[in-house]
Amino acid sequence: MSYLIKPTGYNALLNLSQTEMGIKKIKDFFQQNLSSELRLRRVTAPLFVLKGMGINDDLNGTERAVTFPIKDLDDSKAEIVHSLAKWKRLTLADYHIEESYGIYTDMNAIRSDEELGNLHSLYVDQWDWERVMKEDERNLDFLKEIVRRIYAAMVRTEYLVYEMFPQIRPTLPQHIHFIHSEDLLQKYPTFTAKEREDAIAKEYGAVFIIGIGCPLSDGRKHDGRAPDYDDWSTIAENGQVGLNGDLLVWDDVLNRSMELSSMGIRVNKEALLRQLAICNAEERKSLYFHKRLLNGELPQSIGGGIGQSRLCMFYLRKAHIGEIQASIWPEEMRKEAKSAGMHLI
Repeated sequence: MSYLIKPTGYNALLNLSQTEMGIKKIKDFFQQNLSSELRLRRVTAPLFVLKGMGINDDLNGTERAVTFPIKDLDDSKAEIVHSLAKWKRLTLADYHIEESYGIYTDMNAIRSDEELGNLHSLYVDQWDWERVMKEDERNLDFLKEIVRRIYAAMVRTEYLVYEMFPQIRPTLPQHIHFIHSEDLLQKYPTFTAKEREDAIAKEYGAVFIIGIGCPLSDGRKHDGRAPDYDDWSTIAENGQVGLNGDLLVWDDVLNRSMELSSMGIRVNKEALLRQLAICNAEERKSLYFHKRLLNGELPQSIGGGIGQSRLCMFYLRKAHIGEIQASIWPEEMRKEAKSAGMHLI
């Protein structure tokens, strides 16, 4: 079901022209910083892929891909991508990207099963990135170092926005806090996963929650992850499970946490086989992507996605993602949003 959060007394700090200027400046500046921090080169990405090759991202495993027939391929089916998590790793191999270097791209997707609201749209735009790593970097220290580099680019970008629009005061802390999803559960044992995210993000301002997709001590996952890209089942050197996570910040406008990025060290052969078995998805071993990984044709990598509209929404202090991007919204939501000071594009 769709939802609408209406912040009391909300008043947009920027008009439409200023907002468009801000979006352009943020996107240009952040992707340059991301590229420099992680040594990434830009590549061109597909909007759709052939169905049945195992390339599309399965997200939580329940979302339906938008599908259409291709006349010149005997009506073979193509799918609009959900994200490019697996396509990027294929591209690293095909482009022969060296260790400690990688790629990034503009990913545009349609997620028709989204519950529409302040943070969720049918249209998804993000920077998808992937970097070749050494086998001995499959550890939490390396994951944290990459997160810190991405976060440093975020902090610099917020200061750029402040220089452009002094009425927007910086709120991000200088350093990001790390916590494992199991430790977060123990810290707030009576809270739901979303309530735990809100509580920890409000306490620290910016947080990276490690171990997304692995079952916790209460038998539940903090959140779902597909079995064939992030490694959420390997036991790390500290004895906890998972080499991936989500980056969240505290949003003062909506008075709640906002997820800006999901990322992780990717599965190797052992982790892929283990996670496919856990998820009862072993039939995927015969798919194109999975066969190449199991045959040792793909490099070990780390990668993720960073939401472009959400990032702009946070920096420009907007209350609804529809103030940043053009999409389709229920008419009743448009009317209510407008009455609450949110002009949906």
